[in-house]
Amino acid sequence: MNFASDNWAGAHPAIAQQLLAASAGFAAPYGASELDKAIERRFNELFEREVAVYFVGTGTAANSLALAAINRPGGVTFCHREAHMLEDECGAPEFFTHGARLAAVDGELGKIDPAKLAAEIRRFPADFIHAGQPMAVSITQASEIGTVYRPDEIAAIAEVAQTHGLPLHMDGARFANALVALDLTPADMTWRLGVDIVSFGATKNGCWCAEALVFMNPAAAKDLLFIRKRAAQLFSKSRFIAAQFQAYLHDGLWLALARHANAMAARLQQGIAASGGARLAWPAEANEVFAILTQADAERLRTAGAVFYPWNPPHATPGLLAEHETLVRLVASFATQPDDVARFIDVLG
Repeated sequence: MNFASDNWAGAHPAIAQQLLAASAGFAAPYGASELDKAIERRFNELFEREVAVYFVGTGTAANSLALAAINRPGGVTFCHREAHMLEDECGAPEFFTHGARLAAVDGELGKIDPAKLAAEIRRFPADFIHAGQPMAVSITQASEIGTVYRPDEIAAIAEVAQTHGLPLHMDGARFANALVALDLTPADMTWRLGVDIVSFGATKNGCWCAEALVFMNPAAAKDLLFIRKRAAQLFSKSRFIAAQFQAYLHDGLWLALARHANAMAARLQQGIAASGGARLAWPAEANEVFAILTQADAERLRTAGAVFYPWNPPHATPGLLAEHETLVRLVASFATQPDDVARFIDVLG
């Protein structure tokens, strides 16, 4: 009953097999192999336009280098108050941009409020050099609390960003989970709504170690080759990242894995909602479920073998918990089995 994180799951057999196949023979290093080039072309097909693709090893690297590529002196990137890049990346975006800052924007259910975004941007007028200058906007899809930005919500944020001449970045660590939840194409969830840069995550959805930084306008990434090298994210044997994407994107595997994870989360959500001893903190929309348990029930579940993390209540939810309660995050993955969910609900009662 492991619901700690989709990072805990292993690699899908098809991806492991492709890695094994790529290990034979010789191939040009540093992204120059035929396989690397083929997967770059595959991303063009995926996004229905010519894009610039840069393979990296972690989601933190993808987010940080995305901002480094569009960095400005005194730059400020606007993101949700609970965004992963602000809360969980140990200052990496600031480090790789040599001091650019992240400005928190509030919003319900883990999503930026466009009006509050516009107000926050206005705090940095162009003629006031002491405050710095707006640099970008970043949204997390799916969000840190398992909710999903709807197309109209993305478009509204993109409109604010475009009004101020700012690129819009999407942290897509769980890109596939959000995509299948919305039943959209990659193009329809990104550039057609105004998204300029995507951190395209695959590690959480069945890969071993595969992330891609995707620029919808290749010219905007002209310096990223050098930035990635300097950041120690240019893998010598990059064909092993490409091989993972080869299997991941083949015949819709990536979408099938995300649908399974989302379906397991939906079962978990239904069981918790029907239980007498727990309740949902808010509706789950992708593969993360947030539940409110009594501390006694949480301990009983752990004793029975359930693995999950406690979670800090979002800033927008004061009074969410009673004194004897705890908020927990339960994450389903491609490897979650129906029996895991059934056992958890059975123990919960």
